[in-house]
Order: sequence, then structure tokens, then C-alpha cells
Amino acid sequence: MDGEQPGRESVAPMSAEAGARLLAVVSLLAGAGFVVAVAVFLARNGWYVLLGLAGVVLSIVGGWWMATGRAGQRFAGGVAVIVGVAALVAAILAAGDEDWASVVRAVVSVALLAVAVVAGRAALAAGLRASVSSAGHRVPPPQHAVLLCNPWSGGGKVERFGLAPLAASLGVDTVMLDHGLDLAELARGAIADGADCLGMAGGDGSQALVASIATEHDLPFVCVSAGTRNHFALDLGLDRDDPRKSVDAFRDAVERRVDYATVNGRFFVNNVSLGVYATIVQEEGYREAKSDTTKQLLPELLGNAEKPFDLQFTTPEGEEVDGAFLIMVSNNPYVLGPSMDVSQRRRLDSGRLGVFAVSAATGTQAAEVVTLALAGRGSRSGHAFQFDCDSFEVRSRSGTAFAGVDGEALELPTPLRFRIHPRGLRLLVPEGNLEVALRRRARAVRPDDLVRLAKGASLNGS
Repeated sequence: MDGEQPGRESVAPMSAEAGARLLAVVSLLAGAGFVVAVAVFLARNGWYVLLGLAGVVLSIVGGWWMATGRAGQRFAGGVAVIVGVAALVAAILAAGDEDWASVVRAVVSVALLAVAVVAGRAALAAGLRASVSSAGHRVPPPQHAVLLCNPWSGGGKVERFGLAPLAASLGVDTVMLDHGLDLAELARGAIADGADCLGMAGGDGSQALVASIATEHDLPFVCVSAGTRNHFALDLGLDRDDPRKSVDAFRDAVERRVDYATVNGRFFVNNVSLGVYATIVQEEGYREAKSDTTKQLLPELLGNAEKPFDLQFTTPEGEEVDGAFLIMVSNNPYVLGPSMDVSQRRRLDSGRLGVFAVSAATGTQAAEVVTLALAGRGSRSGHAFQFDCDSFEVRSRSGTAFAGVDGEALELPTPLRFRIHPRGLRLLVPEGNLEVALRRRARAVRPDDLVRLAKGASLNGS
């Protein structure tokens, strides 16, 4: 993002990153001092070294969980720290004949650990806050906002939650998508009539379409989670259970910049699926019964396929892959493996595409690879590929490929060229959404992020 501009209010002070750097340096120095002190205190003391080492490991792991985890993980981290510190103190006291010098050594060790944990947590919080705040700022509320509504989406959420009257109370015009009407034409018509902000109350496909038109005209977009699943709203941190809270974005007017992606110039906010899932999306009746159709066809397609799909790509390392059963290219990487937020994106502003692909000799092998990947063990198979990039290409010999673009069934000409557009989508979000984004970002923090902060780098990168 550029520097401060007239009329916009910064969410975080400009000194946040400098403070994060200082705290990170303090944390790393205290952590190093803790390890050195324990090594010196327990040197040449036989079995006490093992007890102390166990205490150090538990303390460090628990401290990291306390610094970066969510509520449940922080509690587990606290328990680990208590057990680890108790083991460490016992080892130091026993190694020093439990005299006053041993007590001082134990106090010094615990104090260094406490400083490392507290300063590390504060550094990461400050760094994350500065990173998220750089992508969001207050703007004047729109003067002529238009909310397009799909009255059938999500089983009738638009009517059930009274979204049209709520929008009207905020001075927002509403346009209902009726049978026979074209959503794109309605959105473009609203802009022609002077709309300075577009919103969409509907599912992911409708969200992507209206967001693309808003982006074409450099207008802000409001995502109202009135669909069935609303994966985009979920990863934005919006309340999917009560779409009325999303409507508040027209009033609160916090502008947030996130990425969008394109395939052959076509806009998408979630992902594009190729291969087995794209074939399922093409089936008649998929939209009316997604789960049932998938359950019926997926075992057949994976288990009985005699040959791979006609899809080829090249990995960032230059490896040529032919015959992929499944390729998913996403606007920012998804979490794969054992995690409470599996199949979600922890951030939408990394400036990277996420790619997950499965290539195997038979459908049965492909099913095994997918299972391993979802269990976080995809690296054990030579047929699973997971990486991020800023551009990607998929080829086919036939010259076309079935694709599920944000769930919409399409047949596209190949090669398929994917590109990420960093922070190219202007969103208006409700008050507090940046804090939610902050918490989601925190789940992806790694130990080397603390080192990066200490070196003066920000956490804006991927």
C-alpha cells in the first residue's frame, strides 16, 4: 500500500513495525540466553542434563504455542510451560545441591524464558497488526451504494434475514435478481446509473462476478454472505451465520485490499478445479445436490479410471508433470493437513497462488494420494504436488479442459494461464473485520517470522 493519503485514517501507528523489531530482538536474545544459561548450569551433571533438556523442550514448545496459538492451543502451551519449567527447576536445583546459588540459577533461567515468551508474543502481535493494518483503512461511506440480491441463494437468506429493508435503512439501493435477468447486466446498469459501490448478497459464483465488475471500474465491493457455503466470506472472516453483519460494511466503510486471481483473464476469488472435480461440476444436477452428486461420482471417477486426465504442467523446480487427476489453483494457498482450519485460507493478501495437484497411474492411487495429502503426509507420495507461485500454466493436448471456476462449470481453451493480482480487489468490510483477519493470520506464524522481524522485515510477505 502507498503512504497515507488525505481523508483516510490509519488503523495502526507508523512505529508498529519498529516496535515489533525491538521486541523480536529482545525475545531472540532472551531465548538464546535461556538456552546458554541452562547448558552452563547443567553441564557435566549427568542425568540432570536429560531432565533439564526435557524441560527446555517442553518450555520452548509451550511458549511458542502461548505466543502464537488460539485459545485452546495457548492453554495447552501454558500447561507445557508449567511442566517444562518444573522439570528444569528440579534439574537445576538437584544439579547444584539445592543451595542458594542453585535457586538463583533457576530464577535466572525462568526469567529469561518468561522474557523470551512475552517479548516474542508482543513482537508477533505488533508485526501482524502492522501487516494487516497496511491493507486496511477508513474511507468515507459510499453515497450511492447498490446491493444486488439473489433471493433464492442460501435457501432464501435475503428474505429470511431482511437484508433489503436493512440495506434501505442505511441508504443503500437494492436490486433483486429475478428469473430471466442477467446479473452482470444488472451490475453494469447500476454503475451506469451512478453507483459508487457494489455489493452482492448471494453465493460464491455471484460474489466473484459482481466483484469482477466492481474491480473493472475501480469501485469498492461488499460481500454479503447470503449463500449456502460462502467460502470467500469464511476466509475473509465475515460472519456466515448472520449476513446482516456484512451489510454494516456500507456504513462502517473500512476499506480492505485483498488479492484476486484470473485464469485466461477470467476473474475468480476462491479457486479453479481441473480434472476429477471439474468433471463432477459438469454433471447435470450438481448445483441442486452438490454433496450427493460428489458422493456418487467421486468414488467411480477415482477408483475406476483407466487412464489419467489430459492435463500437464511444470512445477517451479522445472519438473514436468503429465496426466494429473486433480489440479486446484487457488487465490492464495489453502491449509492442507491436520488442522482446525483445514481447507481454509488464513490470508487473502499473500500475493501468491496456491497449487495442489495429484498425478498417479490409476484412480485408486490418486485416491490414496489425496488421503495422504489431507492427512498432512502428502510429501510421502511422489504423486502429490503442493506449492505457491505468482503465475501458473496448465496445458492439454486436446486444446480444451473442463474447469470449475468458483464452482461454475466451464470448458476453457488451453493453455490455462493463471495469474495473481496482489491486493487488486477493494472491499468494504464491517468494523472489527481487520481484527478477525489478524487472528487468522496469526495461525500461520512460523518461528522464522520472529527472525524476520528482528532483521527489520515486515510480515506482509507470503
